[in-house]
Amino acid sequence: MKSALSTFCIGLVCIGFASRLTQADTPRVFPEEKLPADVRLEKPRNLNDYFPFQKIASVEAWNERAAKLRRQVQVATGLWPLPTRTPLHATVHSPVDRDDYTVWRVSLESFPGHYVTGSLYRPKNKTGRLPAVLSPHGHWPNGRFHATEDAELKKQIASGAERFLAGGRHPVQARCVQLARMGCVVFQYDMDGYADSIQRAEHRHGVREQMSTAKDWGLNTPQAELHLQNLMGLQTWGSIRALDFLSGLEDVDPNRIAVTGASGGGTQTFILMAVDDRPAAAIPCVMVSTDMQGGCQCENASYLRIGAGNIDLAALTAPRPLGLTAADDWTVELETKGYPDLVELYSMLGHKDRFRAVFHTKFKHNYNEINRQFMTGFVNDFLKLGFEKPIVERDYVPLTKEEQSVWTTDHPAPMGDQVGEPHERALLRWWTEDSKKQIEKLREDDAAYAKVVGSAWDVLIGKRIEDLGNVQQEIVGELDFEGTRGALVRLTYEDGKRQLPAMALLPSANINQQAVLWLSNKGKAGLLDSDGQPISQVRELLDAGYAVLGVDLLSQGEFLSTSEKLTSTGLGPLGFKQNDEHVQPKGFFHGYNWSLFSQRVQDTLATLKAIEAGPLSPTKIHLVGLGKEAGPIALAAKVQAGLVVAKTAVATGGFRFESIERQDDPMFLPGAAKYDGVAGLKQLVGDAPLWFDDKASGKLGELVDWLKE
Repeated sequence: MKSALSTFCIGLVCIGFASRLTQADTPRVFPEEKLPADVRLEKPRNLNDYFPFQKIASVEAWNERAAKLRRQVQVATGLWPLPTRTPLHATVHSPVDRDDYTVWRVSLESFPGHYVTGSLYRPKNKTGRLPAVLSPHGHWPNGRFHATEDAELKKQIASGAERFLAGGRHPVQARCVQLARMGCVVFQYDMDGYADSIQRAEHRHGVREQMSTAKDWGLNTPQAELHLQNLMGLQTWGSIRALDFLSGLEDVDPNRIAVTGASGGGTQTFILMAVDDRPAAAIPCVMVSTDMQGGCQCENASYLRIGAGNIDLAALTAPRPLGLTAADDWTVELETKGYPDLVELYSMLGHKDRFRAVFHTKFKHNYNEINRQFMTGFVNDFLKLGFEKPIVERDYVPLTKEEQSVWTTDHPAPMGDQVGEPHERALLRWWTEDSKKQIEKLREDDAAYAKVVGSAWDVLIGKRIEDLGNVQQEIVGELDFEGTRGALVRLTYEDGKRQLPAMALLPSANINQQAVLWLSNKGKAGLLDSDGQPISQVRELLDAGYAVLGVDLLSQGEFLSTSEKLTSTGLGPLGFKQNDEHVQPKGFFHGYNWSLFSQRVQDTLATLKAIEAGPLSPTKIHLVGLGKEAGPIALAAKVQAGLVVAKTAVATGGFRFESIERQDDPMFLPGAAKYDGVAGLKQLVGDAPLWFDDKASGKLGELVDWLKE
């Protein structure tokens, strides 16, 4: 260490700066008012960006990526671990008879008291266990009750998109009728808030504001996000329970079930395939592309598309059969962007024949007769129905709204506390308590806790230290203090896309070959007092032979301009107000971008990696985080850094993720409350040395003594 330090210090001199920084100067890595060259200071990603498939070199690499992506989807939708499967209490009643099939009305409970509703099509004159299809309808007006307007219907017939008036008027029903006629049992279920799904509260902004409470909250509120409770998760769980229902029917073969939907129903299709391995095949239509990723709340969730897009998510169906369709919409370029990647993936997996797509891009967004014919042929092949192709639709008598409706005089619709705000609050309260009970059971088993909660924090933070590539280091200036020297260092990582201003203070004697990364709410400025000298605790560590380093994490120190320093609440370049599009559901900011907390933890990991690989070459690295922001960041960084950190000292000032009330809080981290927050991070540290002060009440002297032991 002594020779390494000497080399390090000589390097400072050799740079040949005209003058050294003194205590009167601001310790800056970058010139005044020049921000780091960091991609995170640019416009954040959103659902309309470009989302190419991440190339995979081998089957082993794909299996590893697929496992991580599946966990990401499970965590994002609030389904890790899965909620308790409570009784479905399914009601199947009042069948409507047609020539060669019947249609039954179905309600079942996905959560206690929360109904999934839909239509169950059954073929006549069939025996034994039959193939089946689960069919989410998609964002057609009125969903299952959809009826095309006259003018549009005429266009559909004239263009050749539809052959029959009934099929063109009721295309959502048409797919189910054709499949039933081919011998499939089909369950078409309502998306939440469509047709007979009437229980959730209004989505008006005022309703959401009054449901943003510390307890018994509603969806689209900070507390709901802190527990990863979102409409996409609610619908995905509804899809899983609908699959439970369908696969449990006596006349259904659970090994021959396909899933198909279009538009938002396409999203539901490939998301279900990502989290459930039971369906045998999937046909998500006019949704999967490298372009727009889905504009509804039911298609977006925090973390879902960070580092991934719909091509990647649909690929999680592999090696099971996957069929796609494209139209004159955001899928129009699928044939050249996305399709070749999926062909390559299925070929690499040895199942090229299981992936198919058609590109009928002269038609607008649809699930028309042309695409339904592709779907029925796909189902015929992979569910082994045995029909000769092409399979051509026949005309049919559509169901009226009254014939479709689940709620009848004998089976009345929910009312009173079963609908609106009271129901939504009760629903999320049950979801919260069920999750707490499951995680509480894990606390007695560290290995089980790490498997569930630890893997969730991997998603919340996004990286472990071993996931980071090389961290480049460049010494840009010297520091001269009374009795010690230091250096200003520019750290660059993520292939040059991220830059961090750092400061290293070096012991002048008694070098002990150990380094301390000292995090504060003020960034690297937290190492110094008002006179520009090392604070007493840092000075004591330097005198004991430790090298001490500080860093400006994202939105600290040099990431803030002078004006931002005067007005910022800590968000800096990522700052946004409560009513900005990136916070409100329209923007889905956290579905496409890491939270500020996560990125600061990643910055900490990069700094630790730089210390480990840099000229100091310490035998031990310790991590200190002091303050309501720096303390939890250090704790999370220790969990993600593993053995790289020897001792960790944390003071949180009593901070709790559960107390956050606004999404523009710099510590807002979706899912943190669900996964035990600060207490969960402490348990994940395990037996590693940890000094923890929940109040930071004048115990810093004890901290230094503890580090020196």
